[in-house]
Amino acid sequence: MTEITTPFTREQADRLRAGDSVLFTGTLYTARDAAHARLCQALETGAPLPFDLRDAVIYYVGPTPARPGHVIGSAGPTTSYRMDTYSPALLEQGLRGMVGKGLRGPDVVEAMRRHHAVYFGAVGGTGALIGRSIKTAEIIAYEDLGTEAVRRLTVERLPLTVVIDTLGNNLYELGPRRYLENLE
Repeated sequence: MTEITTPFTREQADRLRAGDSVLFTGTLYTARDAAHARLCQALETGAPLPFDLRDAVIYYVGPTPARPGHVIGSAGPTTSYRMDTYSPALLEQGLRGMVGKGLRGPDVVEAMRRHHAVYFGAVGGTGALIGRSIKTAEIIAYEDLGTEAVRRLTVERLPLTVVIDTLGNNLYELGPRRYLENLE
């Protein structure tokens, strides 16, 4: 198990391989489709972004409201391909990691290779468990988006799996291949 802390540097990213289990500690930013559209619109118009993308990690999540005494509600990952249209532009600005679930398109994988970024998988259906790793949550932009507003999260030992590494190795392709090889 590899421990990762933020900022998530190119050197850290380059050491990871598809299939590695990591415990992530530090700052994550939340953003889903609507927030991604606004981030890219800001890039296009030259407007300032609500956070520095360099060596940052975005978690594709729209957390539920926090219950009394909790920092956040359920915080399970959302399907990542919905951000594929926007991801290459953010990677070009220095985004180093993305956390979600599901497949990524070839344009995103190529942009990840070019910019030395990593795609982490979080297990869907474990939102309440993931919420335990989140120590602080603060809305920093696009509050009008409600649950999809951009938040700055402080996480401690958030369990993740490297799905796509900086070389473009993809666990969704490697895993079944390894399974079939073991059957023979």
